Amino acid sequence: MNYYVKLGVNIDHVATLRNARGGQDPVLLQMALAVEEAGADGITIHLREDRRHIRDDDVWLLRSHLRTPMNLEMAATDEMVRIALKALPKACCIVPEHRREVTTEGGLDVVNQLSLLGMQVAKLNDAGIEVSLFIDADMNQIQAAHDIGAPVIELHTGEYANAATPEQMRSELERLEEATLFAQGLGLVVNAGHGLTKFNVGPIAAIDGMNELNIGHSLVARALMVGLPQAVSEFRAIMDRACL
Repeated sequence: MNYYVKLGVNIDHVATLRNARGGQDPVLLQMALAVEEAGADGITIHLREDRRHIRDDDVWLLRSHLRTPMNLEMAATDEMVRIALKALPKACCIVPEHRREVTTEGGLDVVNQLSLLGMQVAKLNDAGIEVSLFIDADMNQIQAAHDIGAPVIELHTGEYANAATPEQMRSELERLEEATLFAQGLGLVVNAGHGLTKFNVGPIAAIDGMNELNIGHSLVARALMVGLPQAVSEFRAIMDRACL
């Protein structure tokens, strides 16, 4: 095997901690730069409609100072597309978004939103932004993502991460492996994320041809114990061992 899987670090919950007191600490840019220095291959942020963690000014500040690619997670709304076209991040990941959810749960229903998603994907593609769609490991959804011109998909790993038994986890892993193979056959780049921890990330990193894993909550939680640089290094080491 012996290949490299990129690590994208989602820093939304650094912003959550900052916003809890309404001040500037922890300083999001400082934390993002520390994550980069520790070996992350990119920084992911989710600009939500309600701005519950990342704010508009964070987007501009990070876009101006990051040394690694910025991946902007966003809903497929006209407002968010306008922001993306102005900020011009390296990549945008379109995700489903519901105001009452705690975090993104489940993938986009591309099959039933072909017109809307196709229009927004085309705008981002035309601007030179790498577009990915956050979807479940479902062949119909993967085919639809390909059909509307998305060059990248991010497979939702929540069912795998939340598996109640080893058998269920193995079944979900096999589903992700099959979905990755199918997507690669269509020429899609495959990323994955959601609910990944130090204890379950290895098998996902080991999926043949996996391009990038995006990890946020569990890495930030680990950082409370050991610091952000050490947390990044630990995840990086686990992923590297899995790919040997």
